[in-house]
Amino acid sequence: MAYLFNTPDDVREMLAAIGAGSIDELFECIPPDLRLNRGLDIPAAMSELELTQHMEMLASKNQGASTATCFLGGGAYDHFVPAVVDSLASRGEFYTSYTPYQPEVSQGNLQVMFEYETLVCQLTGMDVSNASLYDGASATIEAVILAMASRPGRSRVVVPDNLHPEYRQVLKTYLRWTEFELVTIPCPDGVVDPAAWQAAMDETVGAVVLSQPNYFGIVEDLSSFAKQASDAGAVTVGVVDFISLGMLASPASWGADIVVGEGQPLGNPLQYGGPYLGIMACRESFVRRMPGRIAGQTEDQSGNRCWVLTLQTREQHIRRDKATSNICTNQGLFALRAAIYLALQGPQGLRETATLCCDRAYYAREQIDASERFEIPLAGPTWREFVVRDRAGDVAGLLEYCRAAGVHAGVPLAPDYPDWSDCFLVAVTEKRTESEIDNLVQLLTNAPVTKEVVSA
Repeated sequence: MAYLFNTPDDVREMLAAIGAGSIDELFECIPPDLRLNRGLDIPAAMSELELTQHMEMLASKNQGASTATCFLGGGAYDHFVPAVVDSLASRGEFYTSYTPYQPEVSQGNLQVMFEYETLVCQLTGMDVSNASLYDGASATIEAVILAMASRPGRSRVVVPDNLHPEYRQVLKTYLRWTEFELVTIPCPDGVVDPAAWQAAMDETVGAVVLSQPNYFGIVEDLSSFAKQASDAGAVTVGVVDFISLGMLASPASWGADIVVGEGQPLGNPLQYGGPYLGIMACRESFVRRMPGRIAGQTEDQSGNRCWVLTLQTREQHIRRDKATSNICTNQGLFALRAAIYLALQGPQGLRETATLCCDRAYYAREQIDASERFEIPLAGPTWREFVVRDRAGDVAGLLEYCRAAGVHAGVPLAPDYPDWSDCFLVAVTEKRTESEIDNLVQLLTNAPVTKEVVSA
């Protein structure tokens, strides 16, 4: 949007129209002791050339995925975004079509929703998908609220602590003000403990949340845990990585009733941490409680294919105080990008991408594990991510050393898992080459140990 400043003549005309002698008169209601009474302490105005140079200098201080080799993960990933995704999503009819609040939304928007929902259902094995939510964490709590509403009289939500820590924090924040209790099952080995899980399953559990792969990148056999939850009468919410579904079994096949996840890897850039895309799908039995909107396909009076807004549980003007959700819109533009990405990839392309992630992650894991300084502390198959332990215990210094060399080597686990303060998480997407992985291994191996850690 262009900025058009007011000329002195414009100001005089406006003041005359409202009967004021000066701009200062407009602020006479503010007590003198609350006024600044001096100019703002900001630099002088710059010319266009000077401002451009200044902004370029500030931008050069950022070291993002485009200027450094990125092995960061933990929920946001540096996947390749084909140019066609940007090209199609940037078309004016898409780029400006935010979520209209009226049900008579355009056929173009409805078709985008329908195609997106269809692709999500094909990928997850679920019966129905909504038109998207805010992000993976908010989609998870929406799923839990939906599940608990379908199990009246039950009070407990059970999650393992290998669920993404930010997702668990969102669950904790939301459920704090409800009658529901959040129960966290410890995972000392990075995977769900069968005995602890079984002990937690009783008639008070209304919902459980399981992730595949889990936060540590481990792929678990979750079918037995989902079955135990089902036998106890609970709803299973599956948090999945949608790229991984190119090679892993669908969540429907291992027993998930509701599927959620973060859609950022599907054609959406990292963009400073958001906004991102929340994906949600479920079995048909839950459709009437599903938040957001669902587009469907039908025919008009002339027999032409068209689309309609099949369900709309928007609480502002439909459900109000009876709403089971606080979602009021969706990330339509990012859902569009995900739909374009999935349609472009197709089953074979998605499988190739998932396989590349797996193969290159295993290569990196083996090379790092061969170094005397490091070990892979958690057993079990991994897909795109894995945990590395620094025997020297200098994770902060290690990652800073790599960052100074132009490599984002990983995410430290200490902030969320204090017992694993000597560990960090490494993610390897299909974009990482063998030479980049070899460079990472060399940097990790040659990194000095800080004096503070040595003296400690």
